Amino acid sequence: MAKVVPFKGFRYNTEKFSNLDSVTAPPYDIVSADGVQELYNKDEYNIERIDNGMDFDSDTDDNNRYTRSGDYLSKWINEQALIRESDDAFYIYEQIFSLNDGKPAHSLKGIISLVQLAEFSENIILPHEETISKAKDDRLKLMRETAANTSPIYSLYLDEEETIARLIEANSEGEPDISFMAADVKQNLWIVKDKEVLNRITKLFANKKLYIADGHHRYETALNYRRERHETDGSGIGTKDYDYIMMMLVSASNSGLFVFPTHRLVKNIDRFDETMLVGFLTEDFSAAKIYFTEGDYASIITDKLAKALDDKLFALYTGGNYYYLLKLKNLAAADAAEPNKSEAYRHLDVTVLHKLILEKYLGIDEDNMKNQTNLVYMREAADAAAAVQSGEYQCAFLINPTKISEIRAVASAGEKMPQKSTYFWPKLITGLVLNKFDD
Repeated sequence: MAKVVPFKGFRYNTEKFSNLDSVTAPPYDIVSADGVQELYNKDEYNIERIDNGMDFDSDTDDNNRYTRSGDYLSKWINEQALIRESDDAFYIYEQIFSLNDGKPAHSLKGIISLVQLAEFSENIILPHEETISKAKDDRLKLMRETAANTSPIYSLYLDEEETIARLIEANSEGEPDISFMAADVKQNLWIVKDKEVLNRITKLFANKKLYIADGHHRYETALNYRRERHETDGSGIGTKDYDYIMMMLVSASNSGLFVFPTHRLVKNIDRFDETMLVGFLTEDFSAAKIYFTEGDYASIITDKLAKALDDKLFALYTGGNYYYLLKLKNLAAADAAEPNKSEAYRHLDVTVLHKLILEKYLGIDEDNMKNQTNLVYMREAADAAAAVQSGEYQCAFLINPTKISEIRAVASAGEKMPQKSTYFWPKLITGLVLNKFDD
């Protein structure tokens, strides 16, 4: 099973940087072009310069965003802006955050470690979501130039008896070694070097599988990088630093674990007709037309959806003062749409939406979805509603979030959900700990 080990991570030198908010960054894949510039402006040592550098018109094969990333990393290490841990360590990482749910602050706590890479076929580290080649190509170019993991993969594990959870709590009772606010989230880090504790953590993970929550592209990139390096080095698998990848390991039962939905917006469908579409949909769905009386349209819709998490329920919004509440009549239709997939996969909300609505009645197939020809993904329901109201999109399908149990079931079946099936929150900060390969 999973081989989880401590390591000597690189961290920002707190004698040089008193507030790590200025040098850390959100994950690269949620930062806009304007956001990259803002992070650049924060500090000349901001991790964005390494993790998600800017392109320039003057770029060449020898001087580009990826070569500059490698140069920055080497320079910052030499200047001791980034310093290496003196001893092997596990890093207990906590995020404290609030949601608009009327509840006190939530806490998400896990362990940043190294994990030995394993092919998905080995059934040790399991994916749940499809990936895009373009994103993997980007991350591979970065890894070639930096020989490093600049951010951790986010993975889940089962801890029914909470043995690991108790160990984590016992070793994070005092004040954190590092603490700062970033992206409205309190970021806390404890550095654990006690060899007895390190050995115990490694042993506790030895019988566990890991489920990738966020970071599929980076994980597959690490596998590709490992293959490249072993072909060049002629070394055996498992003998080099690049046989391992940095991960944040979180219990699947952690109370601070939240998964948000990603809504679907439709555009540029020839002869799009709302009445005709709803008529077609009634073959598989009940369709209740509900008018808004007042208030925030998006919140009204998402609140309605949240009250029926166990139903296959969707909202179709076309920009007016009403929406259609779509409820699947019979799971048999979902079973017939994907007969060669597991029950867990067939009954996912995103599967039902994709197969019985987007593909069946709007002609948006898998290739179309991947290329975003007629389909766009949007995290915030309010943004989705506004985009439809503006006329930029023809309609939006608002959905419920995927459950953790569903993620685990699909991964265990050896299958991958469609892209943008999950959105884990909060996002792990980039730049808190880095892993640099020595060989």
